[in-house]
Order: sequence, then C-alpha cells, then structure tokens
Amino acid sequence: MHYIDRALGGALASSRPAYAAGLASLDRYATSSRGKRFLDLTDTDKDSVLIDVETGAATGFTGSSAQFFALMLNHTRQGMFGDPYYGGNANFIGWDLLGYPGVRTMVTAADQKALESGQLKANHRSAYDYDSFTKASHDHEA
Repeated sequence: MHYIDRALGGALASSRPAYAAGLASLDRYATSSRGKRFLDLTDTDKDSVLIDVETGAATGFTGSSAQFFALMLNHTRQGMFGDPYYGGNANFIGWDLLGYPGVRTMVTAADQKALESGQLKANHRSAYDYDSFTKASHDHEA
C-alpha cells in the first residue's frame, strides 16, 4: 500500500476520486452484506466480499465493482513488481519472487550465460541507483 499511497499523491493523483468512492462503496457493501465494516470482518468474509467486488456482484459502486477491483489490482501489481524507488517492491521481494536479477547497465558474456542457466545473482539495485538514470524531480522519502 505504500506505493499506492505515494502514487495517489503524485503520478496517480487522477485516481484519487475513484479510490475514495470505491473504498467507501466497499465499506457500505461489506456492512450491508456481512453486517460489519470491511476492516472489521473476518479474513474469510473479507475474501468473500473481495470476490464479490472482483466479479462485479457487489452493489452500490459507481460503475461496476469489477472496474474498481481492476484498478486496485493494477496498482497493486505496479507496487509489487515495479522499481523500489517508487515506494513498492520492498526489499526487492517482487523481483525475487519472479527471479528477476535486477537492473544492469552492462551485461557481460559471463552474466548472460549465468542468466540463461538461472545462476545470475540478484543485484538488488534500483535503476535509480545508477547515475545514468534520471531521478524524478519530487522527493521520494521512504
């Protein structure tokens, strides 16, 4: 969520109204269908509500609940697998999960051979750890 929170204050600011409306609708739907606000539900009921939202079965959303779910899922994927510089992919866990060895500005023949055999060690470096990549102009404190 750190990525999404940060991005909604910057690059994804145009999605803020959709999040505000969607999260309010999620809470109302949880209350009307399960008797409690979303955060107060059991994990099983939370999963059930999210399935309803994902499939478009949840009511009370502006447009389809599936559209809101797709928006959140897309931004969650960006945060999980994007460059950690942007506030997600903490400790490179998303890249490790995929087996992505990390950004490199130069790859030797030995590196390529190691990559092809699945032996290239992850370097756990952001693209922005290299001087050749230009950092965004606004602050990205952790």
